[in-house]
Amino acid sequence: MTTQEELTATIADLVQPGKGILAADESTPTIAKRFKAVGVESTEAKRREYRSIIFSTPGLGDSISGVILYEETLSQLSLEDVAMPHLLEAQGIVPGIKVDKGKGPLVNAPGDEITFGLDGLENRLAEYKKLGARFAKWRDVFHISDTQPSRQAIVSNAEVLARYAAICQSLGVVPIVEPEVLIDGDHTIERAAEVSEAVLGEVFRALARHGVQLETMVLKPSMVTPGKASGKATPEQVAEFTLTTFRRCVPAAVPGIFFLSGGQSPEEATLNLNAINNMGAEPWELSFSYGRALQEPAQHAWAGHPENAPQAQAALKKRARLNGLARSGDYTADMENRD
Repeated sequence: MTTQEELTATIADLVQPGKGILAADESTPTIAKRFKAVGVESTEAKRREYRSIIFSTPGLGDSISGVILYEETLSQLSLEDVAMPHLLEAQGIVPGIKVDKGKGPLVNAPGDEITFGLDGLENRLAEYKKLGARFAKWRDVFHISDTQPSRQAIVSNAEVLARYAAICQSLGVVPIVEPEVLIDGDHTIERAAEVSEAVLGEVFRALARHGVQLETMVLKPSMVTPGKASGKATPEQVAEFTLTTFRRCVPAAVPGIFFLSGGQSPEEATLNLNAINNMGAEPWELSFSYGRALQEPAQHAWAGHPENAPQAQAALKKRARLNGLARSGDYTADMENRD
């Protein structure tokens, strides 16, 4: 199979109607926080147990097309000694991998950050591909205030995202491009829309400079929401501001926009996705790539006890199914109270 054929096949498998992506790529410090919230110490054995349970959820592939893994998980064996990527593939789910190396301060741009990890990326991707990864994910973050993000932060992070995406495609790995406009702060939804438009516009200019093929990439952005310290917007407001912004910035050639949940509750993320898909036909598939908004109920149900595996799997499958319905605008809030 040629590189182009690999990219085309992976996109077809990822961007399926009624399905989204499970972001299970939490770094070791992040999953330690999630486990602490349910009273579990984060050890390698417990992480392996938890991910074995959720990846073997019966019927998960009905609503999940891909799973983003952390480096540790990509090479782990399940509790049944099956390689984690093979566990997913058995359900028709595409394994992927987080490849950035985290973020830090952007020099001469106080308060802004930049993402690291381009050095040696080609070699790492080649190894990840051998282990079964067919797509990758890279996240850059943009803080919002009256003065942030700076022009320097917008341009620098867009350049990094484009370089990463070009490297991925050169190796036959589909890139998920994640420019996350953070929900932290007291900004209005109008300010979030302004920043999102600036960020997305620069990201696609950078992708064009680097020759990234839009048809074989996935965009993983934030929805346009007000800062979490400034109150909630209705799902209809979120949908209107989000789609107005994206129509201005995202070329129709992009096959899928898979929104991150970005601090929203599981129910809120589903309601907002549903409202976005009820706004009428768009040129892209409008889907989800949620982490906590899919996994939080499962983690509470599991709580570190292997015997709770059926309840954890049921909780994950329910959230995946409800978000799958939101992909076509068919979710209703009363579904939360049904099994």
